[in-house]
Amino acid sequence: MGRSHGHKTRDKNKASLPQVPKNMKSDGIDVEFSKEMADGADLEAMARANAANQRVKNRNR
Repeated sequence: MGRSHGHKTRDKNKASLPQVPKNMKSDGIDVEFSKEMADGADLEAMARANAANQRVKNRNR
């Protein structure tokens, strides 16, 4: 709406504080997965992820 251009916020911490604290952020490493414990939805999700990865690899060539 364009309000942020002309007005300053009263709270000075709002601009400098992150949305998520550093100790709550994940490092991007996935958790170990067991195929024996997977159900149908997990297997379908794995198949979709593999197909998406293949499409990305083919697009980058």
